[in-house]
Amino acid sequence: MLPREAEFFQDRATSGKLGAGAAGAGGIDGAEVPYQVLVGLGGVGKTQLAAHHARTLLQTARLDLLVWVTAATRDAVVTGYAQAAAEILGADPADPESAARAFLAWLEPKPTAVRRWLVVLDDLADPADLRNLRPPASPHGRTLITTRRRDAALIGHGRRMIPMGLFTEDEAAAYLTTALAAHDRHESADELLGLAGDLGHLPLALSQAVAYLTDVDVDCATYRHRLSDRARTLSDALPDPSGLPDDQATTVAAAWSLSIECADLLPPVRLARPMLQLASMLDPNGIPGTVLTSPPALDHLAQYRAAVPGRTDDAEVTVWDATRALRALHRLSLIDHNPDSPHHTVRVHQLLQRAIRDLLPAEQHDRLARTAADALVAAWPDIERDAILVQALRAGTEALTLHAEDALYRPGAHPVLLRTGLSLGEAGQVAAALRHIRRVADAARRNLGPDHLDALTARSHLGSWRGAAGDAAEAATAFEELHEDLERAVGPDHPDTLVARGKLAYWRGEAGDAAGAATAFRELLADRLRVLGPDDPDTLITRGNLAFLLGEAGDAAGAAAAFRELLADRLRVLGPDHPDTLCTRGNLASWRGEAGDAAGAATAFEELLADLERVLGPDHADTLCTRSSIASWRGEAGDAEGAATAFEELLADLERVLGPDHPAALSTRGNLTYWQGRAGDPAASAAFDDLLADLERVLGPDHPDALGTRDDVAYWRGRRPWRLITNRIRPVVRDE
Repeated sequence: MLPREAEFFQDRATSGKLGAGAAGAGGIDGAEVPYQVLVGLGGVGKTQLAAHHARTLLQTARLDLLVWVTAATRDAVVTGYAQAAAEILGADPADPESAARAFLAWLEPKPTAVRRWLVVLDDLADPADLRNLRPPASPHGRTLITTRRRDAALIGHGRRMIPMGLFTEDEAAAYLTTALAAHDRHESADELLGLAGDLGHLPLALSQAVAYLTDVDVDCATYRHRLSDRARTLSDALPDPSGLPDDQATTVAAAWSLSIECADLLPPVRLARPMLQLASMLDPNGIPGTVLTSPPALDHLAQYRAAVPGRTDDAEVTVWDATRALRALHRLSLIDHNPDSPHHTVRVHQLLQRAIRDLLPAEQHDRLARTAADALVAAWPDIERDAILVQALRAGTEALTLHAEDALYRPGAHPVLLRTGLSLGEAGQVAAALRHIRRVADAARRNLGPDHLDALTARSHLGSWRGAAGDAAEAATAFEELHEDLERAVGPDHPDTLVARGKLAYWRGEAGDAAGAATAFRELLADRLRVLGPDDPDTLITRGNLAFLLGEAGDAAGAAAAFRELLADRLRVLGPDHPDTLCTRGNLASWRGEAGDAAGAATAFEELLADLERVLGPDHADTLCTRSSIASWRGEAGDAEGAATAFEELLADLERVLGPDHPAALSTRGNLTYWQGRAGDPAASAAFDDLLADLERVLGPDHPDALGTRDDVAYWRGRRPWRLITNRIRPVVRDE
């Protein structure tokens, strides 16, 4: 029986694809494609769209026969065919197999009769159920299949697969507006768009949300608040099963249970469900494939393989097994698996994720959350060459924190939390890094206590990002307090206490107390030599900071000599390609230039650039920094026009990689304008005005970069002496 049309049926662009194609002689649209397969996630409205299409053909007199069959099982298909045969041919329904064969034979094209027919096989559960039951190809007939399956058996010659997705934003808003207005309810456009987004534009969810809003008599804002309440399940924000609209058989929360069970029975058996559970913890908009095939993910799947009854072989799970589990979920339209998109390989609807998480016992939910965090860390590259991949990993952490934050602090703060903050900062998103780490520090203190080492470590990161955001004095104060707490909690010689001392000295120097910082670093170096030895990386970092402060105190030649000695030790201990070794080469080149050898500094930076491009890639922040240094020292060596050209080329790459508002891009605009001015370009004055406006907008009027640029503007207005712009993205010695 043809399903009745939903009360507020929303026609969609997919309808046009069902009718695509030329009409045969007296036939129906698209008859040259005998089979059309409408495929999509449960709840997207496949049945309604197929029914609308069939109803349209009937109403426009383009059909002689419509047969609607619910195809959930093979028996259901046979029964549907047999019933049609009984009504058309008078076949005996007591022998359904024979009657079904008679019906299919009747559909065969006949030269003496034109029969315009449409057979709809709705909600096909298994393509194998159609073996020997496919309607014949006919110039005047067509078969339309709706299914969640994307098996290869449904694709091929004479078959067109039509993916059916979610409502568009406009379609969702139009549906909500119309459906609520029918109940004399009116909401703001912003609230409706927000609700549509909260429900992921899923038609089934939208219709059930309208029923809930009407039955419970709440406004849209209240409903959205309930929906976002992580203490509630998805079922708590849906209507009672007895009150579902449009003859719906199940709630959104239960709509996918059969598909999950079917996927779990596909090879590799019993791995699809745990894979979907893991994916439900991460970003619905895209999960890198390397996360779901990482060693932690494979270990997670192995626990379920070991529990498969009767399994006697090795329970180890391979990357190939994990990939097949993803393909099984893809075949049932539970996920979109696109191996050609390494950064967003897997997409999962957000409500499906919510429904999966709601079914997990608390202990399993928390364990799975930490497994997902382990998988993110395992997939995170040590050197972030691929900005899109890293953004996807950060998005995964954000999604995980949203619905499982407490689990990430049991038994301690998970490393992915600090890794995400570091990644944000390294990408130049200092304000975002500061916000993230502040939240981590607050949560660590709340969940673990103020003296827990993880809480103290989070405070250390918070202090560093405060300084990086432009407030060196505040950072120094934060580390002074942290150092006192660490000495009390873990002792003066603990590595973390020594690190806090180094950070305190570093930010004291950045705040203007170079002499005090130098004294503190000398005292720290003595203790690190005593506790850690001369070759420990932290001891070498302290030597680098001392060398840097030596140059800041006016002894550029002494700083260059100190960095030369440090480079020899870092080459011996860490090797030529270690980031600290490369950083030391940059500092040596810089102080060589400050000591008067601008041409030699430029040459040294050019040699460093070749190695950075090889080790880190051309778009890495350190590589781009070094290009800035080359340009600056070329200018200092007398080639102002060459420096301006190099900065212009660098600015284009920085804006491409980091965006026009990144601090490094803004700094480079300043350097470009400086060297253009040195080369005699009178437009420098206006360029500085424009730069100052952008710096104040992005960083705030009191940020050091904004304050410094005001001096540059003043110079061009004739009120102050010329100031060499600091190359703010030049690599310097690392923060402790």
